Amino acid sequence: MQTVAPGIIEVRNVFKSFKTVQAVRGIDLQIGAGQFVAILGPNGAGKTTLVEMIEGIQRPDKGEILIMGKTWKGNEDYLRQIIGLSLQETHFIDKLSVWETFRLFASFFGIGKERCEEVMNLVALEEKRKAWVVNLSGGQRQRLALGISMLNKPRILLLDEPTTGLDPNARREIWAILRKLKEQSGASLILTTHYMEEAEQLCDYIVIMDHGKILKEGTLDLLLGEIRDIPIQPVAPRKITLDDLFISLTGRHLDD
Repeated sequence: MQTVAPGIIEVRNVFKSFKTVQAVRGIDLQIGAGQFVAILGPNGAGKTTLVEMIEGIQRPDKGEILIMGKTWKGNEDYLRQIIGLSLQETHFIDKLSVWETFRLFASFFGIGKERCEEVMNLVALEEKRKAWVVNLSGGQRQRLALGISMLNKPRILLLDEPTTGLDPNARREIWAILRKLKEQSGASLILTTHYMEEAEQLCDYIVIMDHGKILKEGTLDLLLGEIRDIPIQPVAPRKITLDDLFISLTGRHLDD
């Protein structure tokens, strides 16, 4: 377990099942203020279920989750004010423009036009101000979803596989926005992904999950430094990666 300042998010011995599927099995996790944390694992690892419990969408069957020292029960209004989130598939009204969509969501928080302009520029959608949402590309829609999640200047940003299905250029555009956010904000970020490069590029701390459990966690250097007996071809030496670590832990690739 990492040593951090008092946890902005604390997950304590959390379990969650759906009928016969045990999605999360006894997870403990602490995330400090300002940390960018990647939760890495293949499809079905339990990443989304864990994040949905942190978001308050799902409730643990056992254990507890504290956000700023508070549980969701009885603190819903406060926690929604400090959390921004973007789900795997975010749906907007097709026949609203980008600007109208920003203004609609800003109204939920009593946010004015100035902040909408600021965020629209941050996610590079100013040229699409008048475009209907239905006419946006996949990458532009994801940038819109990311912008909406940042409108309320959240202290905690939760992104569930924000670049899944995007082409490499669109994925790197999202990365650039998140790097800029990291430079300008003290927010904590939890990012779920099965792209090892995404975790390496964006996050200070890596959590590797499979079958509802945390297999390893730590800084990138710490995790890669622990790998032993990874076969590397002597003819073409290469850098050891998070996928190598996952293979050493499970015997399979992250994207299997």
